[in-house]
Amino acid sequence: MYRAIRGTRDILPEEMGLWHRIEDTAREVFELYGYGEMRVPIFEETTLFSRSIGKHTDIVEKEMYTFTDRSGKSLTLRPEATAGVVRAWIEHHLDQRALVGRYYYIGPMFRYERPQKGRYRQFHQIDAEIIGESHPAVDAELIEMLFFYLNRLGLKRANLMLNSIGCPRCRPGYLDKLRRQVKAKLTELCSDCQSRSERNTLRIFDCKNTNCQGIINELPAIEDHLCSECSRHFQQVQSYLRRFGIEYKVSPRLVRGLDYYTRTTFEFTYPGLGAQNAIMGGGRYDGLVALLGGKETPAIGVAIGSERLVLALKEEGISPPEAVSTFLVTVGEEAFQRGMELIRELRHQGVFCLSDYQGRSLRGQLRLANKLGCQAVLILGEDELKKGVVTLKMMSDGSQQEVALDLLPSTLRRLLYG
Repeated sequence: MYRAIRGTRDILPEEMGLWHRIEDTAREVFELYGYGEMRVPIFEETTLFSRSIGKHTDIVEKEMYTFTDRSGKSLTLRPEATAGVVRAWIEHHLDQRALVGRYYYIGPMFRYERPQKGRYRQFHQIDAEIIGESHPAVDAELIEMLFFYLNRLGLKRANLMLNSIGCPRCRPGYLDKLRRQVKAKLTELCSDCQSRSERNTLRIFDCKNTNCQGIINELPAIEDHLCSECSRHFQQVQSYLRRFGIEYKVSPRLVRGLDYYTRTTFEFTYPGLGAQNAIMGGGRYDGLVALLGGKETPAIGVAIGSERLVLALKEEGISPPEAVSTFLVTVGEEAFQRGMELIRELRHQGVFCLSDYQGRSLRGQLRLANKLGCQAVLILGEDELKKGVVTLKMMSDGSQQEVALDLLPSTLRRLLYG
């Protein structure tokens, strides 16, 4: 028997209501803020990711799904989507259409990681990007939009962590100091931290090894080494957040796992999800457009984990809305033939209607309707055909009434849909 590949999963119909909720709400909220939907390819040239994300990141070194196509070109299933959007911005000269681009996209990403609760090798993200804006108010506006989005979903307990990781002017000096202090404690660190110490030193702050935590807490914080421009930018971001009434915590150890980030970085966590409680994160990437061949262009974005949001909705006891459905019971061949026409008419009038195609008895059809959770049953037999009516039975209280066929769609909409 075939099974889903390790690290992937099937999303079955009973859960899709929650997925529709998070995706439809994202479209509604993001478009209120001026974002337009973009869809980029699932695979790109491998160098797009190795250049943007960073050759010495865990993603590029260990986690990418890379293959050679029949022409000999190296391609990679996207581990994240920002690089693809920036590539599209440059390729299609989108800066000539608008000085500022606001885009969102929804879809699967791929990383070869150890599967855990809420983390899969094929996972899904909802991402939003603003390309062409450098003002700190934009950073705060993006974060405010995310809180608005979570509130619309019914998730009101998110915690925001905020940091600045500086820019190419101030970060090198900090990294030199950080490397020197790490080197002095190198033998006490885990093998991953030792590997990162020279090639990707900031990533040491992501280590969850308890033996490393004590050393990490003693390392210098980047906020003490920001240049005047980065410091002013970070203070202004915080000022706007306070103006919006948004609570946050400055987390000096918060870094993002991608090399292209600059200045503002942030992460949202949600209580009750255990160790994997980050539901979204992002930050500025002011140098990425130029790095990939475009003009110097500031930008900021966020990646939202769809699987984690679904878990958070379940943690809050938020269920997908139940579909209001009707079941047509037919008795006899003539009623069955007329019933097929009637179902078509009801569906075209916006009424969800099911029926039996296996010739079950009247009692068997009623049992099936009950099993399917239908709110109303329509009974069409010989007597009803003669009268030009159906018998409408409400499953909640068992009440019955006869309804003329031509009044049936409006009657059902009134009784079932309000």
